[in-house]
Amino acid sequence: QVQLVESGGGLVQAGGSLRLSCAASGTIFSIDGMGWYRQAPGKQPQLVAVIAGGGSANYADSVKGRFTISRDNAKNTVYLQMNSLKPEDTAVYYCHSDRVQTPARWYYNYWGQGTQVTVSS
Repeated sequence: QVQLVESGGGLVQAGGSLRLSCAASGTIFSIDGMGWYRQAPGKQPQLVAVIAGGGSANYADSVKGRFTISRDNAKNTVYLQMNSLKPEDTAVYYCHSDRVQTPARWYYNYWGQGTQVTVSS
């Protein structure tokens, strides 16, 4: 069984920084694309940033220049460094993986449980 476990959320003042981590647990052969999505209360889920297995990344326009996604394939972990945070960044942030390969099977479209990020003004 694979789990994506997020950490690093919390409460921060506007202009501050947070670093989210998402570690995939279990016996894993490989992980394809990974990314971060967020959902604010009463709003639709929004893609924040995605990173391919080779390291190429894409960002939502609203976070470009402020957020940086990275991954450590040896640790099966993806990170989201969030700088210059704004109140509108407040949301539950979810880790996502397109495809995870384990000895038993592939896992597709896999999600973490989410971590709350709250930015106060």
